[in-house]
Amino acid sequence: MSDQYPIEKIRSDFPILGQTNRGKPLAYLDNAASSQKPQRVIDSISRFYESTNSNVHRGVYQLAEEAENQYRLAREYVAEWFSVTADELIFTRGTTESLNLVANSFGKTQLGEGDRVIVSEMEHHANIVPWQLMCKTVGAQITVVPVLPDGSLDRQALSSLLKEPGSRILSLCQVSNTLGTQNPLSEIIQEAKLNDVRTVVDGAQSAPHQRINLRELGCDFFAFSGHKVFGPMGIGVLFGQKELLQEMPPFLGGGDMIEQVSFEGTTFASPPQRFEAGTPNVAGAIGLAEAFRYLSEIDLISASRHENQLLALARDGLQGIEGFIEHGTTSGKAALLSFSIDGIHPHDLSTLLDSEGIAIRTGHHCCQPLMQKLGVEATARASFALYNTMEEAERLVSAVRKAVSVLR
Repeated sequence: MSDQYPIEKIRSDFPILGQTNRGKPLAYLDNAASSQKPQRVIDSISRFYESTNSNVHRGVYQLAEEAENQYRLAREYVAEWFSVTADELIFTRGTTESLNLVANSFGKTQLGEGDRVIVSEMEHHANIVPWQLMCKTVGAQITVVPVLPDGSLDRQALSSLLKEPGSRILSLCQVSNTLGTQNPLSEIIQEAKLNDVRTVVDGAQSAPHQRINLRELGCDFFAFSGHKVFGPMGIGVLFGQKELLQEMPPFLGGGDMIEQVSFEGTTFASPPQRFEAGTPNVAGAIGLAEAFRYLSEIDLISASRHENQLLALARDGLQGIEGFIEHGTTSGKAALLSFSIDGIHPHDLSTLLDSEGIAIRTGHHCCQPLMQKLGVEATARASFALYNTMEEAERLVSAVRKAVSVLR
């Protein structure tokens, strides 16, 4: 299938991929941390600043009207991509802010003394810490779903927790940023609904690789970051069911999120403006919409097959190395390979790979509780995207083997 996949055309859309790193062709395999940007996304941001730059919501002159129109159209396009309405889509700085917004606004009204928020051992810190802070404030507690040895979620434990008295919110990643595990969210969300548990989804790792119909998925909230979906940094999205957003108090106060202000009290705008205090990242929103327009022209099913072939090639090549351990082996995992090699520190390995022009991520990946479960302090992680090549996967294998021979 990869023979028919238009890899060269896709790569030509991303200017950064043509450069060298340490004198070698850049092999960018850190896509779970952040993706590269197609030229058209870069151009859309430049055009805004060159010809349309103005604050939104604040002017009746032509430039302001054009900026307002582009900002509105960006929201509408992103909402359409996810099969939701524009008034259910809040622009944020990223997944982290989106999850903090849910915890601080929705969580504050839904949680009380003795209530429970369910998370899993595979969660990013951004889906743990906001809930910890809120639970400490209201007297609620966090309960944790274990991860099984293959990296999958312990569904039996989850089912038991959903039935526990006081379970109010389940906040879960769709795809683990460390293990690559793809959680069966549709089934889990349906089970949560049967137990009157609200669902929050961290979609940071799933949104770049598949088109998600949030109406069909049925979650109450869904968060993701623009910089992982080939869009700019500093922009993200929180989707929330309309009836829930309407009942939620503001997260931040300031301009644009108000209806009327007096010293006696303030009334607030309707969602999504209620949750977008201050001057928004207009250029970021425009760039994000352009990223999804770009993805709309790519066969994402073929891209997913291609990414899975890259994963298989890398995994098969690395498994023969003595002491190689793959973290997360569940079937159907995302195109992400997190691994350790006995006796070799991931940072040393990454440094030698960098000298070969290969960019991977090492560390705890903002998943320290998961690292403790795995019994390691850090892992090396190679993560693939639609523009990576078989040659790059082969270079990864060759460079790791070379590094191992040097470090042992």
